[in-house]
Amino acid sequence: MRVMVIVKANQDSEAGILPDERMLTAMGKFNEKLTEAGVMLAGEGLQASAKGARVRFSGGKRTVVDGPFTEAKELIAGFWLWQVKSLDEAIDWLKQAPFEDTEVEIRRVFETEDFGEAFAPSSASRRTGCAPNPGWRRRRGSTEPG
Repeated sequence: MRVMVIVKANQDSEAGILPDERMLTAMGKFNEKLTEAGVMLAGEGLQASAKGARVRFSGGKRTVVDGPFTEAKELIAGFWLWQVKSLDEAIDWLKQAPFEDTEVEIRRVFETEDFGEAFAPSSASRRTGCAPNPGWRRRRGSTEPG
């Protein structure tokens, strides 16, 4: 199963303050362990919300709201996408992360099979012209179309 590990923003990340060298080194080592174990599929830190925007959808109307956004507790500073066997395995990995004084959320990612027959690859491909989960090719090392 895939999970998204969501690192919450804080005042420092929203101020654009990067982690210190000690934290960057520790995080690099942790990411290496995840990669070597075949767990880490992706992971990135995000710029402060001041450099972003939100688009609100209401009926047919689209409203753009430029950052920064005031509720730091609702913002994301970074994420990982992990391939694990269970939520317990994800929790065990996350407990090894070099964080201090923060909260990190783990959420399961929907897989194609979670949608049942209504979203079978063949019907999704016909509707959209692409596979419902194109990332599966990258995880398996192939770049050839399926």
